[in-house]
Amino acid sequence: MTKSSAFGKIILFGEHAVVYGRPALAVPVTQVYADVDVSDSKREGIWIDAPAVHLHAELKTLPSDHPIAAALNNLFFLFRISPFLNLEIKITSRIPVASGLGSSAAVTVALTRALTSHLGRSMKDEDVNAFTYEIEKIHHGDAPSGIDNTVITYARPVYFVKGQPIETFKVRQPFTFVIGDTGIPATTNESAGDVRQLWLDDPSRLESVFDKIGEISFAARCAIEAGMYEWLGELMNKNHALLQELTVSSPELDRLVEAARSAGALGAKLSGGGRGGNMIALVKSEMADTVSLVLKTMGAKNILVTPIF
Repeated sequence: MTKSSAFGKIILFGEHAVVYGRPALAVPVTQVYADVDVSDSKREGIWIDAPAVHLHAELKTLPSDHPIAAALNNLFFLFRISPFLNLEIKITSRIPVASGLGSSAAVTVALTRALTSHLGRSMKDEDVNAFTYEIEKIHHGDAPSGIDNTVITYARPVYFVKGQPIETFKVRQPFTFVIGDTGIPATTNESAGDVRQLWLDDPSRLESVFDKIGEISFAARCAIEAGMYEWLGELMNKNHALLQELTVSSPELDRLVEAARSAGALGAKLSGGGRGGNMIALVKSEMADTVSLVLKTMGAKNILVTPIF
């Protein structure tokens, strides 16, 4: 048996604007992860067991555009390996689906590494990253930002600008986020499509919003590298207001963001595609339990407290 794991991720700054060439910041979330186990099987065929998405099937029965089937078939093609193997593939994900935590990218990264290792092949990180990005297109449409696959492949804080070399950055001193899940699936391709339409309708206004988000992302990196977390919280609040202007927030997200701020968070904003999924709140470590309790009272379905190092 060969096993591989991949952490989730959370976007701190720059969602949506990153698609239009502005910087974004994202970090791994080590409390949630996807595991993939690949083993030889006595049964004929390649069998996939993925309880989180209610998938229990033989590979050949899946449509070619199913993301898991696409990943497997493309790996077989890439390495010129016959797909007529007898394998059991167990996918266990502790990352909530459609929550903005990178579930699909984490599964693909873990699956790619587990399968290639089991078959005696290897892929460099940059190749795993590029391959996962191609599979992300199936999940999220033709032009995902690329930030999910990048952060999850390298498992490091990333300052990301589409089309430019990857930059990691240092966290001067640990800080703490409370992540609150609305329980509403976040459909990134839908919200991204709506932002695209806004841009087509009024490119000048949208470019101005994207510029402001990009400036905030750059400032946030400086704040993290300097350990200036009060400033970081202020930047989160400003970023959330701009995401509201892009129409990607929701009453549920806004309610949790306001509740976190009122409970003592240094700042709070939605994270990811929006309309559902997660919000994040920057807190002093001693305030994490208080903010978590308030978020739960206000309707958060799942809560994670994650330190960032």
